[in-house]
Amino acid sequence: MNDLGDGEAAQGSSRLVRWAMAVVWPSFLMAGVLEALVFAVVGPADLSGFGGHRLELSRQAVYTLSFLLFWLVLSVSASLSLLMASLPEPAQNPRSPRNPRNPHTRGWPH
Repeated sequence: MNDLGDGEAAQGSSRLVRWAMAVVWPSFLMAGVLEALVFAVVGPADLSGFGGHRLELSRQAVYTLSFLLFWLVLSVSASLSLLMASLPEPAQNPRSPRNPRNPHTRGWPH
Protein backbone atom coordinates (compact mmCIF):
# COMPACT_ATOMS: atom_id res chain seq x y z
CA MET A 1 0.00 0.00 0.00
CA ASN A 2 1.72 3.08 -1.26
CA ASP A 3 -0.92 5.75 -0.90
CA LEU A 4 -0.69 9.35 0.19
CA GLY A 5 -0.84 8.45 3.89
CA ASP A 6 2.25 6.25 3.66
CA GLY A 7 4.14 8.98 1.79
CA GLU A 8 3.31 11.55 4.44
CA ALA A 9 4.38 9.15 7.19
CA ALA A 10 7.68 8.49 5.41
CA GLN A 11 8.23 12.22 4.92
CA GLY A 12 7.51 12.88 8.60
CA SER A 13 9.86 10.08 9.62
CA SER A 14 12.55 11.45 7.31
CA ARG A 15 12.15 14.92 8.82
CA LEU A 16 12.41 13.49 12.34
CA VAL A 17 15.59 11.61 11.44
CA ARG A 18 17.12 14.75 9.91
CA TRP A 19 16.21 16.79 12.99
CA ALA A 20 17.62 14.14 15.31
CA MET A 21 20.87 14.04 13.36
CA ALA A 22 21.00 17.85 13.33
CA VAL A 23 20.93 17.70 17.14
CA VAL A 24 22.76 14.50 18.05
CA TRP A 25 25.77 14.63 15.74
CA PRO A 26 26.97 18.23 16.42
CA SER A 27 26.36 17.83 20.15
CA PHE A 28 28.37 14.58 20.09
CA LEU A 29 31.31 16.33 18.41
CA MET A 30 31.17 19.30 20.75
CA ALA A 31 30.90 17.06 23.83
CA GLY A 32 34.19 15.47 22.76
CA VAL A 33 35.79 18.89 22.31
CA LEU A 34 34.42 20.12 25.65
CA GLU A 35 35.65 17.02 27.45
CA ALA A 36 39.13 17.46 25.97
CA LEU A 37 39.19 21.10 27.03
CA VAL A 38 37.92 20.41 30.56
CA PHE A 39 40.24 17.49 31.25
CA ALA A 40 43.22 19.33 29.80
CA VAL A 41 42.86 21.63 32.83
CA VAL A 42 41.30 19.36 35.47
CA GLY A 43 42.43 15.83 36.24
CA PRO A 44 39.76 13.19 36.91
CA ALA A 45 41.43 12.32 40.23
CA ASP A 46 41.08 15.95 41.38
CA LEU A 47 37.27 15.93 41.19
CA SER A 48 35.20 15.79 44.34
CA GLY A 49 31.50 15.44 45.09
CA PHE A 50 29.20 18.06 46.54
CA GLY A 51 30.15 17.07 50.08
CA GLY A 52 33.83 17.61 49.38
CA HIS A 53 34.71 13.91 49.40
CA ARG A 54 36.69 12.40 46.54
CA LEU A 55 34.85 10.48 43.87
CA GLU A 56 35.45 6.76 44.10
CA LEU A 57 35.38 6.26 40.33
CA SER A 58 38.04 5.14 37.91
CA ARG A 59 39.47 7.62 35.41
CA GLN A 60 37.62 5.90 32.59
CA ALA A 61 34.31 6.11 34.49
CA VAL A 62 34.83 9.84 35.10
CA TYR A 63 35.63 10.41 31.42
CA THR A 64 32.59 8.40 30.34
CA LEU A 65 30.14 10.01 32.74
CA SER A 66 31.38 13.52 31.98
CA PHE A 67 31.16 12.90 28.23
CA LEU A 68 27.58 11.64 28.57
CA LEU A 69 26.65 14.61 30.76
CA PHE A 70 28.21 17.08 28.30
CA TRP A 71 26.44 15.33 25.41
CA LEU A 72 23.10 15.50 27.22
CA VAL A 73 23.42 19.21 28.01
CA LEU A 74 24.56 20.09 24.50
CA SER A 75 21.74 18.00 22.98
CA VAL A 76 19.14 19.82 25.05
CA SER A 77 20.65 23.15 24.01
CA ALA A 78 20.68 22.20 20.32
CA SER A 79 17.13 20.85 20.55
CA LEU A 80 15.86 24.09 22.04
CA SER A 81 17.69 26.11 19.38
CA LEU A 82 16.21 23.99 16.60
CA LEU A 83 12.76 24.23 18.15
CA MET A 84 12.91 28.02 18.41
CA ALA A 85 14.29 28.37 14.88
CA SER A 86 11.45 26.26 13.46
CA LEU A 87 8.55 28.01 15.21
CA PRO A 88 6.01 29.44 12.77
CA GLU A 89 5.90 33.16 12.20
CA PRO A 90 3.26 34.95 14.28
CA ALA A 91 0.17 36.22 12.47
CA GLN A 92 0.30 39.83 11.27
CA ASN A 93 -1.43 42.30 13.52
CA PRO A 94 -1.57 46.11 13.47
CA ARG A 95 1.06 46.40 16.22
CA SER A 96 3.47 44.05 14.42
CA PRO A 97 6.94 45.51 13.71
CA ARG A 98 6.65 44.24 10.12
CA ASN A 99 3.64 46.43 9.46
CA PRO A 100 4.88 49.41 7.40
CA ARG A 101 2.29 51.70 9.02
CA ASN A 102 3.76 51.01 12.46
CA PRO A 103 6.62 53.46 13.12
CA HIS A 104 7.87 51.59 16.17
CA THR A 105 10.20 48.65 15.61
CA ARG A 106 9.86 46.27 18.52
CA GLY A 107 10.52 42.58 18.67
CA TRP A 108 13.19 40.40 17.09
CA PRO A 109 15.61 42.03 14.66
CA HIS A 110 14.91 41.36 10.98
